[in-house]
Amino acid sequence: MSNAINRRRFIQQGGAAALSLAFLNGSSQRAAPSDRLRIAHIGLGGMGNNHMKWFAALPEVEIAALCDVDKTHLDATLQALQGLQPGARAQGYSDFRHILDRKDIDAITCATPDHWHAQIAALAFQAGKDVYGEKPLSYDVAEGRLMLKHLKRHNRVFQLGNQIHATDNYHRVVEIIRSGAIGKVHTVRLWKTGFPPELGTAQIQAPPPTLDWDMWLGPAPYVEYMPQRCHFNYRYFMDYSGGVFADFWCHIADIVFWSLDPKGLKSIVARGQASDGIGDAPKWIDVDYEFDGLNLYWTHEPPDVPGAAKRSIGAWFEGDKGSLLCDYNTREITINGETVSDIPGIPVSIERSPGHQQNFVNAVKNRTQPESNLEYARKMTLPMHLGLISYRLNRKLHWNSQKEKFINDKEANSYLHREYRKKWDLL
Repeated sequence: MSNAINRRRFIQQGGAAALSLAFLNGSSQRAAPSDRLRIAHIGLGGMGNNHMKWFAALPEVEIAALCDVDKTHLDATLQALQGLQPGARAQGYSDFRHILDRKDIDAITCATPDHWHAQIAALAFQAGKDVYGEKPLSYDVAEGRLMLKHLKRHNRVFQLGNQIHATDNYHRVVEIIRSGAIGKVHTVRLWKTGFPPELGTAQIQAPPPTLDWDMWLGPAPYVEYMPQRCHFNYRYFMDYSGGVFADFWCHIADIVFWSLDPKGLKSIVARGQASDGIGDAPKWIDVDYEFDGLNLYWTHEPPDVPGAAKRSIGAWFEGDKGSLLCDYNTREITINGETVSDIPGIPVSIERSPGHQQNFVNAVKNRTQPESNLEYARKMTLPMHLGLISYRLNRKLHWNSQKEKFINDKEANSYLHREYRKKWDLL
C-alpha cells in the first residue's frame, strides 16, 4: 500500500533508541527457555502495567520488550519490571514497529488508547505475532472486520482483555441461563453508573519533550496538544473512544452474548447528554436494542428491578419462568418468588478458566482460540459502536445484521469507519 510505512525500512533508517536491561536467569519455578513464550507489551499506562505484572507472574512467559510513546511511562515500567524480576532483560521502544520486526517475539499485548487497537493488532498478525488486546476491541465497526480478516489470513490467536470473562461467576451464570431454568429470556437490562470527569477548558500547549504527540494521535484527527486529551482521559473524547459506555460495555454485555448469543439486531435508539467541559463523549447514554426475540436495554442508572439499586454495574435477565440478576462476582436467581444464589441440580458443563492470561498463553502454545477470541469479541462489541452512532445522530437507526449496514441511511453508514490520517494509515 502506497501510504504504508515499511517497518523494516523504518528501523534501518533509525527511529527511537532502544533501552535495555539484564533479564532474570532461569529459576526452578520457570519453564525451560525453549518452552517459554516471549511477550512484548505495547502501551504502558495503568492497564499496560497490569498486563506486564500479570504476564510476568506466569512461569512460561518471558517479558522481551516494552513500548510506549511517552518516555516517562516507558522508564517507569522498565523500573517496575526490575522490581518484579531483578536483573530482567527487556528492551524498551517508543515505536511499536520495532517490536513487530523482531523475529524472537511470539506475542504482544496492546493497551494503547482505543484508536490504535486495530492497526497494531492487524500489523502484529501480519508479522506473525499473536495478540492479547485490551478492550474495547476497536474504535469502529469496520476495524473489527479488518482485525478478523487479518487474523484468519495469518492464522493467529487473539484474546480480548475483558478479564471478568474468566471468573467462575460468569461461567456459572452462562450454565444457568443456558439450562432454561428461568425459561426463554425475552428481556435483558444492563447498566453502569458513573459520569466522566469534568475536564474544564482547553489548555493548548507544547507537548512534553518525553511524549511523541503525533504518534500518540496516530490515525486519529490531528489536534494541538492539551494534557486533558492525553493518557487516561482519552476515553472521554470521541476521537479516541466513547466514554464510560465504551469503557464498560464489554465487561457486562459479555455475559449476555455468552449466555444468549443474540442474533438479528434490528434497531438501535440512544438517548443521552453531552459531557461537561471539553470532553465530548456522552456524560450518560441509554440505548434500546431490538434483536430477534430479545429486547436489550442499556441504562446509566440501575433499572427498577429487585436488587439492582445496590449494584453499580449489572445485568438482569427476564425469562418466562423467572429472572437472574448478576454483576461481576454475584448472582441471584428468582423462580416462583424464591431467590437463591445457585441451582445445584444444574451441572457444571463449561470448563473453568485457568486465568484470562493463562488461557491466552495456552491457546498460543496449542494454536487454538481462547475464550474471548476475536470472532466472539467482534460480535459482542459491535452493538456498542452502533449505540454511539445513534447517540451522535440523535435518532433511531435500523440495522441489516446480514450486511452489517444501516438500512437506507448513508449518513449513519459513514460512521461505521473513519478514514485514518494518511501518515498513520499503516495497513
